[in-house]
Amino acid sequence: MTKLIVLKLDGDFNQGFRVTLEIGSEGERPETEIIGNLPSATEVALMYSDWQSIYRSLSKATRVIKLKRARIDGSLKKQREECRQQASELCDRLNIWLRAEPFFPIREKWLEKVSTTEEVRLIIRAENYQLWQLPWQEWDLLERYSQVEIGLSTLESEFSPKAEKSPIRNQLKILAILGNSEGIQVEQDRQQLLNLPNAEITFLVEPQRQELNDQLWEQHWDILFFAGHSQTEGEKGRIYLNQTDSLTLNELRYALQKAVTNGLQLAIFNSCDGLGLARELKQLHIPEMIVMREPVPDMVAQAFLKYFLQAFANSKSLYTAVQQARQRLQGLEDEFPCASWLPVICQNPAAKPLIWVGQRRRTNPRSFIWRSLRTVLATSLVVTSLLMGVRSQGFLQKWELASYDYLLRQRPPEEADSRLLIVGADEEDIRKYKYPLPDGILARLITKLEQYQPVAIGLDIFRDQPVLPGHDLLVSQLEQNQHLIIVCTLGNTTKNSIAPPPKSPASQLGFNDLEVDHQSDTIRRQLLSRTSNPTSSLSPCKTPYAFSLQLAGRYLKANKIPVSITVDKDWQFGKVVFRRLQSHSGGYQNLDARGNQILINYRAHSQIARRISIEEILTGKFEPEWINNKVVLIGVSAASVQDNHTTPYGKMRGLDIHAHVVSQILSAVENQRPLIWWLPQWGDALWILAWSVIGGVSVLLVRSQYLRQTESTIHLVVALSITSPCLYWICLRFLIHGYWLPFIPTALALLLTGVVIAYIPLPKPEEV
Repeated sequence: MTKLIVLKLDGDFNQGFRVTLEIGSEGERPETEIIGNLPSATEVALMYSDWQSIYRSLSKATRVIKLKRARIDGSLKKQREECRQQASELCDRLNIWLRAEPFFPIREKWLEKVSTTEEVRLIIRAENYQLWQLPWQEWDLLERYSQVEIGLSTLESEFSPKAEKSPIRNQLKILAILGNSEGIQVEQDRQQLLNLPNAEITFLVEPQRQELNDQLWEQHWDILFFAGHSQTEGEKGRIYLNQTDSLTLNELRYALQKAVTNGLQLAIFNSCDGLGLARELKQLHIPEMIVMREPVPDMVAQAFLKYFLQAFANSKSLYTAVQQARQRLQGLEDEFPCASWLPVICQNPAAKPLIWVGQRRRTNPRSFIWRSLRTVLATSLVVTSLLMGVRSQGFLQKWELASYDYLLRQRPPEEADSRLLIVGADEEDIRKYKYPLPDGILARLITKLEQYQPVAIGLDIFRDQPVLPGHDLLVSQLEQNQHLIIVCTLGNTTKNSIAPPPKSPASQLGFNDLEVDHQSDTIRRQLLSRTSNPTSSLSPCKTPYAFSLQLAGRYLKANKIPVSITVDKDWQFGKVVFRRLQSHSGGYQNLDARGNQILINYRAHSQIARRISIEEILTGKFEPEWINNKVVLIGVSAASVQDNHTTPYGKMRGLDIHAHVVSQILSAVENQRPLIWWLPQWGDALWILAWSVIGGVSVLLVRSQYLRQTESTIHLVVALSITSPCLYWICLRFLIHGYWLPFIPTALALLLTGVVIAYIPLPKPEEV
């Protein structure tokens, strides 16, 4: 893609210039903008005037009426050499000025952002006429760039009047004016134009003003060409139509404005001293002009036109064609010094360069697909915006969470966690020891377990009231056993909270509340820790930490793995950070995310850990390694004691859910088992948009294969039968690795976009 660089210079040579550099890709907004300065440089302007005086004194330097062929003698050779010398000194002084320290940031930013292999359009925008005259093509910075050409423009610009729709044609229409030809050979220009491919040319030879005016008003022209005599008077240009008539462009203002409205894009003045003509470009709104900076020798003008038309009509861009033609003029500089300085483009920055008809892409019978891609993108943007809006209101949450549960269940099975042991009071234990279990039985159980040195013991049985006999024994365990964690319940209010045993150390408490998604009564998340709130001081459950967090923390600290809170208030275990849920996380919308909640990454196994009854522990029917250095969770597993909760894996007891959370923390730290992650809202939007486009493009491609069929349902069915399984498979594979991608809104985007593209009318190949 062509790079567009705009250099704005505001000021004068006496006071200096404020410079703005803009860099961007063609047709897009600037990616970079930086401001610098150029110091005063009156000597640059004076040196240009000195060079100009010498250049214009050369007898062959102007395309004017030749009264007598000048004799090439020593004096003329000396003048040419003096002109070259003065040009060299001017270039040196210009580059010294452009290397000034205040201008240095401009150079550095250019070199940083623009590759030397890119095609570059450089537009110099300035109101100062002397800046327009300078040989910017000799700037030493441009030597690094082989594909750069310069255009001139004023600081102020506006869009050209909206062109009327011109008839479709395969040729460019050129109005060629062959003006006053006294002393010059404009027939050479005519011949070059006649050799052009894909061009319809109308010649006006030394026309009257009214004839030219009528042609500009009545016809649609792409290019206006003038060959003949012209000159700049002050800052205004004048062209000579015939032996007696001349006029400024302002005197053709209305006709030229009408021509621009009718589609005129380029004016070429292959005549002398044309900067004055270009200065009127702003008022006339002509998109582009090519003029000569100074008086131009007849032979140079003919050569430039020849080289330019050859390149432009042979697939070169306008700027590249001018660059090549201008540089080829260097071969004439032995006889015509500085010939390569003369041609210059004057550009309306709001206009795009003209493209020759031969360069325009030829139509393809299947090109309707590419044109229809714009429809696909527009449809996808609308569908995605609607779905994200509906989703943000929570209307899709129920289905998103259900699809999440389903995908979780499709993951491959995992092994039970050998770091955990679950001691559950089964039906036989209940019959033997009664329910609730006496404090003495629990004290004996804990004492027996301690003999085999577990890392932590979690008692998931409430003891807010003594259960005789043996209460004193259990109290003694609470006071002496540092490995023991007891539960209490925060509850929604102080009335339904449950206290821990009296005098329980705060460091050995953990709340066992479970977070329920009320739309489906399913437990998918766990509150690891709570923050202080007005009611927390009233609750008898004083701990800020979850039962599972306390157990996992004991295990990790025993293995010298640090546990901390990050600056973002996320829990960090070793190097693993557990990202807490926000109000908009994955499929959750408007979630009450108070405290530190995480998604539970359930272990895909029918049993989270080894299970054993209380009776088996008390009678010694176990292996010591089942307990040693393990986390032991004690609770009730008897079906007669109701404690079932809905999870993505079906009904599960609270004791097992806590075991899953403990296992999740330990496995993430020690085994790098993935956590559940999700995209930010903008990431979800991009994901949904991408699949919406895929759905539309898929239907579009199927339609291209069956274009003659009028029934569009087959297009939709075939496309969705390919893309939908791919979406499901990708979402599942990502979830296996811990990434929760939005499946339901993405599937809806795929479907809705596909429906629109399947049934909307598309252009037929023959109509493209």
